Amino acid sequence: MSRLMGGWQADLSRGPTYRQIQRALRLLILDGRLPIGLRLPGERNLAAALDVSRTTVAAAYAELRDLGFLASRHGSGSSIRLPREFPANPELRVGAIEIDFSIAALPAPKEVHAAYAEALAELPRHLPGIGYEPAGIADLRSAIADRYARHGVPTDHEQILVTQGAQHGLVLLLGLLARPGDPLVIDHPTYSKAIEAIRAASCHAIPVDLPNSGWDREQWRAAIAQTGSKLCYLLPDFHNPTGQLMGNDCRQRFAAIAAASESHLIVDETMIDLWLDVPRPLSLAAFDQGGHVIALGSMGKSFWGGLRMGWIRASREIVAALSAARAANDMGSPILEQLAATALLRRPDNVLDERRQTVLEQRDHLLRLVGEQLPDWRFVRPLGGLSAWAELPRPLSSALAVAAHDLGVRIAPGSRFGVGGAFERFVRLPYALPKAVLSDVVDRLAVAWSQVATTGTVRVAPATAELTDAI
Repeated sequence: MSRLMGGWQADLSRGPTYRQIQRALRLLILDGRLPIGLRLPGERNLAAALDVSRTTVAAAYAELRDLGFLASRHGSGSSIRLPREFPANPELRVGAIEIDFSIAALPAPKEVHAAYAEALAELPRHLPGIGYEPAGIADLRSAIADRYARHGVPTDHEQILVTQGAQHGLVLLLGLLARPGDPLVIDHPTYSKAIEAIRAASCHAIPVDLPNSGWDREQWRAAIAQTGSKLCYLLPDFHNPTGQLMGNDCRQRFAAIAAASESHLIVDETMIDLWLDVPRPLSLAAFDQGGHVIALGSMGKSFWGGLRMGWIRASREIVAALSAARAANDMGSPILEQLAATALLRRPDNVLDERRQTVLEQRDHLLRLVGEQLPDWRFVRPLGGLSAWAELPRPLSSALAVAAHDLGVRIAPGSRFGVGGAFERFVRLPYALPKAVLSDVVDRLAVAWSQVATTGTVRVAPATAELTDAI
C-alpha cells in the first residue's frame, strides 16, 4: 500500500493529514489500482508505514466508510467496496463519471465494419484447419512485414508474431526474456500499463528521466552499464504520455547502445501512424544492429482497440521461441480478427488520413481551450500521438483527479505514469474525444483546478453523491 501511494507525505497546507490519506486511497480505488474486495492493511500497520498515528489512519478509514468505499466487520478488518447505488435523478449524480478523460484511444472508423464483412467472407477458407496459429495466420504476418518494408525496414513474415495487442506482446516478451528481479530500464514517465506489466513480471523498473529536450543517451548508457540490464523499454514515437518524438540520430545511437551492451531494446510503436505536423517517423528497427531491437505494434491506436490485434517484430529466433512458449498462456489470436486486421492493413491510407485530420483538429481545440482557461498550466504542443503532458504550478495532480471526479470527469494524474509516486506536478491531456466533449472537459477541469489550487484540498462529496459507475 505504501508503494502504491508513492511519494505520499503529509502537507499541512493541503488539509488534515487523515483527509490526505483518504484522498490518496480513494484515488487508488477509483483508478482500479486497489481492486474491489481487497482487504486493507490494519490501521496500526499502515500508520507505521506512513509514519503517522494510528488515530490518523482510523479517521481516514472512517471517512472512506462514510463515503461508501469501505466495508468493515469486527474481527475481519476493512475491505474495499463500491458505494451503493442511488436514484438516477440528475441532481443526485454529483460524482458520477460522465466523461472518461483518462483514455487516449479513438472510436472505430466506418472501415472496421467493412473489414469484418470481408473477414467473414474469407473465414470459410480457414475452417478446415484447427484454428490454432501461435505465430498468426500467414496473410496477416505478410501484411505486417510488407508494412515495415514499405516504410524502409526490410522484414520477412518469419520476423512477425501476431499478438492480442501491444500490451500482450510486452507480456510475452517479458515472459521469454526476463526473470524475476531483473532490472529493466524505462523512460520516465512512461506508459502506465507497461509499468504494470513490468511489476507483474517481478522485474525492477530502472527509470531514466525524459527531459523536455528529449532522451538523454548518456543517462541510458550509464543506467544499462550500472545495472547490467539486458532489457529496455521505450516509446520513441509521440511518446505516451509526453508526446515527444525521437529524432533519427538519437534512434541510431540507441540501437548502437543496445548492440554494444548486448541488451534488447523493446520499442513501443503503437503511436507511429498518428503523425500530425511531421512526416511518419522511421521505425527504430531500421537502425537495428544484430537483432537487438524488438518492435511492438498495434491496431489499437491507429484503427480500433476492439480489434485486439498487435504484433512483435523481432529476429526469427526470438519469434520462433515466442511461438513455442506462447502455448503455455494461449494458442494464438482469433482468426476472424486477424482476417479483419489483414483487410485494414491492405488499404490503410484512407482510414489513417481521415483519423489524423480528426486528431489534429481535436488536439488544436483542446490545447487552445487549456491555454485560455488554465493559463498557468504549461505544455508543449505534441507533433503527433493522442496526448499532451501538462505541468501544473503545484504538485496537486492526485487532488485534481479527485476534484474532477466529483465533477463527473475521470482523468489520469501524472503519478500513473511514473514509479515511486513521481509526477504529481503533471497531468495527461488526451485529445481523443470529440471537440464538444473536450470543451465540457476543460470547463470542468477549470472548476476543479480552482478548488484545489485555492486551498490545496478538495471538497469531500457526501456519500449520497457516489454511484457504482464512478469506478
